[in-house]
Amino acid sequence: MENIKDENIPPLEARGLPSPCYVLEKNLLLKNLEVFKRIERESGVFALCALKGFAFYHVFDEVSKAVHGATASSLHEAMLAAKYFKEVHVCAPIYIENEFNQITDLASHITFNTITQYDKYKNKLQKKNTALIRVNPEYSEVSTDLYNPCRIDSRLGITKAELDAAGGLPENIQGIHVHALCENDSNTFERLFERIEEKFSEELKRVKYLNIGGGHLVTKKGYDVGHLIRQIKNIQQKFDIQVIMEPGSAYGWQTGFLRAEIQDVIPKPGVTILMLDVSFSAHMPDCLEMPYQPAVRNYSQEKGKYRVRLGGNTCLAGDELGDYFVDELPTVGDAIVFEDMIHYTMVKTTTFNGVNLPSIGMLNEKNEFILLKQPSFEDYKSRL
Repeated sequence: MENIKDENIPPLEARGLPSPCYVLEKNLLLKNLEVFKRIERESGVFALCALKGFAFYHVFDEVSKAVHGATASSLHEAMLAAKYFKEVHVCAPIYIENEFNQITDLASHITFNTITQYDKYKNKLQKKNTALIRVNPEYSEVSTDLYNPCRIDSRLGITKAELDAAGGLPENIQGIHVHALCENDSNTFERLFERIEEKFSEELKRVKYLNIGGGHLVTKKGYDVGHLIRQIKNIQQKFDIQVIMEPGSAYGWQTGFLRAEIQDVIPKPGVTILMLDVSFSAHMPDCLEMPYQPAVRNYSQEKGKYRVRLGGNTCLAGDELGDYFVDELPTVGDAIVFEDMIHYTMVKTTTFNGVNLPSIGMLNEKNEFILLKQPSFEDYKSRL
């Protein structure tokens, strides 16, 4: 690993930083972990780190010391989590038959999406495996359907009516699992739990575990952590149940950036297009899927002397984002920094068009840059 140290130079201009590059700021991560430590300590919840949202394994030693365990959505995530965390939970829409025995070796808790999936695999469960069923409370405040798991026709989880029609909870199911949030606050969770209790109160009285899923953005500025703690304590006391939560975004929230560079400047009527060495389609797909417009350091989304649009480096016509505004036009070679790109964005990258993946680095506690990974042709070839 390569160390680059210059305490007088901000990360944006640090000499030697590769481009493009995801950069995690470790001090910011450690602050987030303190929030999770408090929530576990004061509420008694089992807090898990969801790899689907935060898989920066280079800091998993620190994360594993702060929280109860990790949660995975596939065999490969479970294998990675098991290298660092003492307890691994798994929740997937379906399980692949020739992988399931490996999952039972790795997992302490396994959530099934349907009764049919549970019936298919129940005889393969080991004594150490706790089985849960995922339910759909038919309530969510997530406005984008792509990210809303609780639509009426959702394939994720079973409704109360479907559960009753199947004869209720199977005897050996020891928990129910609800995932209905996406970057939401404690008030949203309070309203969600009212619906969960309304529909599944009898099931809550029978089981040992309630997994309240992810989407709890507990590290966002202004989040009422105390309110969440009180809710969790009340739920556990009322139902004599162990609550589990498994955020992903909250671990990596505001802990780092994606640095890129401008490779070309294309003047167009009313707008200037800045061509980058990074792709929105391949490296920041949430920007096009959600869609959302990330903050760019020193760029405005509201006003400025010049209107600029950011162009990605693939041939997809829609691989662009904007518009942004600047008071001084950037030039070729200038750096550009996309804020808050460590959670979710990193785990969804592709090599579409054969474009190279961004490098991965970290600013340690002393503000030294450490290069952790620099992708190459072999990373592209290995995916084909």
